[in-house]
Amino acid sequence: MELEKYLSIKEEVKEALDTGRPVVALESTILSHGMPYPENLDFAAKVEEVIREEGCIPATAALIDGKIKLGLTAEELELMCKAENVGKVSRRDFATYLATKRTGATTVASTMMCAHFAGIKVFATGGIGGVHRNGENTMDISADLQELGNTRVAVVCAGAKQILDIGRTLEYLETMGVPVIGMGTDEFPAFFCRNSGFGVDYRADTPKDAAKVIKTTWDLGLKGGLLIGNPVPEEYAQDYDYMEGIINKALAMADEAGVHGKNITPFLLATIKELTGGESFKSNVQLALNNARCAAKIAKELSML
Repeated sequence: MELEKYLSIKEEVKEALDTGRPVVALESTILSHGMPYPENLDFAAKVEEVIREEGCIPATAALIDGKIKLGLTAEELELMCKAENVGKVSRRDFATYLATKRTGATTVASTMMCAHFAGIKVFATGGIGGVHRNGENTMDISADLQELGNTRVAVVCAGAKQILDIGRTLEYLETMGVPVIGMGTDEFPAFFCRNSGFGVDYRADTPKDAAKVIKTTWDLGLKGGLLIGNPVPEEYAQDYDYMEGIINKALAMADEAGVHGKNITPFLLATIKELTGGESFKSNVQLALNNARCAAKIAKELSML
């Protein structure tokens, strides 16, 4: 199979996949474009540790030297965290980065692709991309949503980033036939905040409940993934109205600076971090660790079904 020559799977990940041990995929854009160095390096170690504590194997994805990497060495993690000449890769960019041997950090969409190529069923991220505010005019809609509609990977996230139009994002997911499951919640989380004002399609109260839905979906041969909304832990959650004010300020600053397309999310997250005096960054780290823990528990249950 042609795909094999592009895949470079770390030995422990390969061994886990071969023996049916649970594996959790992780993205690398959160490292290269979502957090500053060296905090991102510390986070990279912590998130992998959280997954191991739950008895699973972490597989961070990236495109390096013409290869689809799943499971990074310490040197490769450092490379992604230093982010020198590291591009942000979605489906559109995937083949070009491989063909030209450029270094690429994977987004939600491209990490789903990497996981699917390797046979990894569960992926933990911070928050998904979606329909941007004013997206009905700009057509700025993240490729993450199309990927969720087409690629068979379960994605655990703290909802959609609050910088987005969450209502339209959920409508788009419904159109794509993607089930949105709330992990112990009836409300779709909004990244920094536990509430968004929008409901989920279904609620799962335990990792086993979520795993059963995932297994049934794929037993039926249905295409596409599932989205599991796992709220940020209460002690790290931000107030929705307070964050709304901060986000509106950040959006105005992005407009003024002429920032758009795939650069908008990193710009907004950095600006929000500054405007909240670093509080949003603490939330970002904790929700991502919480999602990794939740994804590992689901992956473990899924491997036992």
